[in-house]
Amino acid sequence: MSRPFRFGVNLISPAPADEWRAKCRRAEQLGYDVLLVPDHLGMPAPFPALVAAAAATSGPRVGTFVLNAGFWNPALLAREVATTDALTGGRLELGLGTGYVRAEHESAGLPWGSPRERVDRLRHTVEELVRLLGSTDLPHSRLRSSGGTPTPDPVQRPRVPLMIGGGGDRMLRLAAEHADIVAFTGARSLPDGTLVPVTDEEFGERVARYAKSATGREEPAERNLLVQLVVVTDDPGAAVREWLPYFPQLSEEQVLGLPTALVGTLEEIVGRVRALRERHGITYLTVLEPNMEVFAPVMAALRDG
Repeated sequence: MSRPFRFGVNLISPAPADEWRAKCRRAEQLGYDVLLVPDHLGMPAPFPALVAAAAATSGPRVGTFVLNAGFWNPALLAREVATTDALTGGRLELGLGTGYVRAEHESAGLPWGSPRERVDRLRHTVEELVRLLGSTDLPHSRLRSSGGTPTPDPVQRPRVPLMIGGGGDRMLRLAAEHADIVAFTGARSLPDGTLVPVTDEEFGERVARYAKSATGREEPAERNLLVQLVVVTDDPGAAVREWLPYFPQLSEEQVLGLPTALVGTLEEIVGRVRALRERHGITYLTVLEPNMEVFAPVMAALRDG
């Protein structure tokens, strides 16, 4: 039996305290299940933003979407995760990825590395977090690391839910091993680092590759997709034409068929989302903050039907 739908919104725009709290409350009012924050320079710092989001709301979970592993020391990250989970009342979901913006790492004075090195760095971070934040019988702060460093207790057991986002073979294998939620990127990197969207056919191949790696798991992972574009319209062709220059390798028809683009009438978009669940097992969709309002009727229709 497939999972029920969940919906998240990635809040990407910094705002003063009152505005931040207001848009978090608006997202809750619209029915979003998860309030998410990315990990990019120039955008809100993830953990204080999530603590504020949880304080302003009562229902939604909060999460990172997703942290760049190269920005974080695993031991210090474990402290952030445990403290944030405690301060949000056990509402935290931790999303992790390799990072894909080289300029941000260089600006921060952090090593970038080859694709293999970045995945290795992420694997190390994941394994350290599992070790440092795993379940324990001790009720209070405990000595976790090999050096005896105290780590605060998270609220959730056996651990804070872990999301791993990516699309390459090694990333999908890592997600199959460790993730409670696997986030498919819907894009791939060209040799020059440019990200291009994957077609529906390519996306299906990535999902199938993950499913093969995850064979034998006791508990299937939840499957997430970040939707880049949502437009409710009777003229979908006109809605995507302005995007065509950004994707010269794709036709208008191919852009309209992208799994990350939901363009059409409300009924057509609802049908597309249901097809994502039926064909690929996608039950957790994330939209970007600019699409927060326009996607709300889609959520309502899916829950009503």
